[in-house]
Amino acid sequence: MKRIFAVMIGLALLVATPGIATADATHQQAINLVIQRALSQRGVPFAYGGGNVSGPSLGTVAVEAPVDPAAPALGTTPLPATTPAPATTPLPGTVGATGLSLSPVATPAAEQRVSRVGFDASGLVVYAFAGAGIKMPRSSGEQYKVGQKVLPSQALPGDLIFFGPEGSQSVALFIGNGQMVEATDPAVTVSPVRTTNMAPYLVRIIA
Repeated sequence: MKRIFAVMIGLALLVATPGIATADATHQQAINLVIQRALSQRGVPFAYGGGNVSGPSLGTVAVEAPVDPAAPALGTTPLPATTPAPATTPLPGTVGATGLSLSPVATPAAEQRVSRVGFDASGLVVYAFAGAGIKMPRSSGEQYKVGQKVLPSQALPGDLIFFGPEGSQSVALFIGNGQMVEATDPAVTVSPVRTTNMAPYLVRIIA
């Protein structure tokens, strides 16, 4: 009899406060929307500085410049084509000048940046949360400063995982089951949670 009475009280409370159940459902819908919005961008190229509330945008990506094998080594000046190389006298105990094979030394590849439409890590987060009507800061370091800090052991889907000091290097969205979605070179991808260089706290935006 007591058990039946307790169940009736519980039902009465639920009916009397329907906002609790509605709030939980709305909360979960917002988290699901954020996750689905991020997942919908899988395969979109990585672009540093790319991504906003509307989707991928113009950014840049590093590419290696082609190596010119005829280029002189760094710190040297090529001799003019019409000037003969100066004669050298071999030192005692060394290989004579005619015994050396001088080959051009390839210069190291210089990094160049080209334009590309895509996302960087924080840009993907901005886009994902915009779907739930939440405006996020543009950099991962600033994103680390908002929301509720939670320990990795308390992680829930929708939490943000940060990397580097104060989250300054990158950010990813935890989607559950040990997986995260992240905009990283070469493209937005789902991968196992990376713990290397992880910041000590995750951030919960929808709490």
